[in-house]
Amino acid sequence: MPVPSNSVELEARVAAARDACARLRNAVGQVIVGQAEVVDEVLWGLVAGGHVLLEGNPGLGKTLLVRTLASCLDLGFSRIQFTPDLMPSDVTGTNMLTLAAGGTSTGRFELHKGPIFGQVVLADEINRATPKTQSALLEAMQEHAVTIAGTRHALDEPFFVLATENPIEMEGTYPLPEAQLDRFLLKVLVPTPGEDDLTQILLRTTGQPAPAPPRVLARADVIELRALCRDIAVAEPVLRYAARLVGASAPDAPGAPPLVRRALRLGAGVRGAQALVLAGKAVALLAGRSHVSFADLARTAKPVLRHRLLRSFEGEADGITPDRVIDELVQTVPARPEAVERVVQGN
Repeated sequence: MPVPSNSVELEARVAAARDACARLRNAVGQVIVGQAEVVDEVLWGLVAGGHVLLEGNPGLGKTLLVRTLASCLDLGFSRIQFTPDLMPSDVTGTNMLTLAAGGTSTGRFELHKGPIFGQVVLADEINRATPKTQSALLEAMQEHAVTIAGTRHALDEPFFVLATENPIEMEGTYPLPEAQLDRFLLKVLVPTPGEDDLTQILLRTTGQPAPAPPRVLARADVIELRALCRDIAVAEPVLRYAARLVGASAPDAPGAPPLVRRALRLGAGVRGAQALVLAGKAVALLAGRSHVSFADLARTAKPVLRHRLLRSFEGEADGITPDRVIDELVQTVPARPEAVERVVQGN
């Protein structure tokens, strides 16, 4: 039976996208040593059209990773250094009165755009700003627009926010509220490098500066990748697996594992399920596949769900991490419940 032409075209587009992402990954790897999984997860966010929160100790290259990725993309880059005295207008911009020639009292208001009007936006140490300033990002991240003096201004596409935070210096910081955390597609943990990677870092950073990585993708390429990611197919059993995973994260759900009931007070919601499927599509696309597998969802579960699970007092007191709860969910929730039923009936 001949393969439909649209399927052949989709496979060709997916193969081209896989090669483009591989070139981008290699270009970033010219600067970033190791951290292959971290780089992949950031690329998932870029391709899926979501935002990424990077968490790790100081000096692990979070800011360098974002700057390197931005330099490999032909997109406008801006950086916001979050501090306690940062105001919302410092992020979004403001209308300023511009006087007419000669300095007369007549003039007009002109919009002076803030750094949020970039396309790749680095929100550095986002938890150091006050909640009022943090909330200035909410509309931009969700709606890809900002409102200044009652006027809505659309942001240039593609729009991609990468925020960083330091988990060990909590004094003088403002933890992100759940509503804003939910706007991040992924929360990526940046680990400490091992001996081999650290040796390579020392070799690269204590000699002559390395040349800048090449620009790999243009604006149109990124927009095409995001559109193609939406075209990746997801079978109904895979969608139901995503729904079961997210549903079982609620402590009052009938199928919730014992660890969930003990450690959580609130599970992931609808946006978490949507993020799980979108991230699964990005994984499939980067692998050169036009469909999402059960394994793709299991692989993305931690970065997608870890910031959407609210621990109970008991869970925090016992030191039960969200990642441990997610491991339990992946191991407990069956990908195909009908297969489990057949085994039970066979016994």
